[in-house]
Amino acid sequence: MPKRDTTLSKFGQNVRKHREAKGLTQEGLSEAAGLDRTYVSDIERGTRNAGIKNVARLAKALGISAAKLVEGLGA
Repeated sequence: MPKRDTTLSKFGQNVRKHREAKGLTQEGLSEAAGLDRTYVSDIERGTRNAGIKNVARLAKALGISAAKLVEGLGA
């Protein structure tokens, strides 16, 4: 099993935190963002690197800024 990237893991944690705060399921978030549920699941598990367009789609679906979604990722 490949080592997880801590940046991807932290981003996934941020997505999950905001999704749960909005009371959304992964399916609900994926539908709102126009993404596949398995893609959202992979992001939350830190196994998928989301492109900037998809970061923006997730943020919009969550009603937050993309900056808020990537908060704390630091270099």
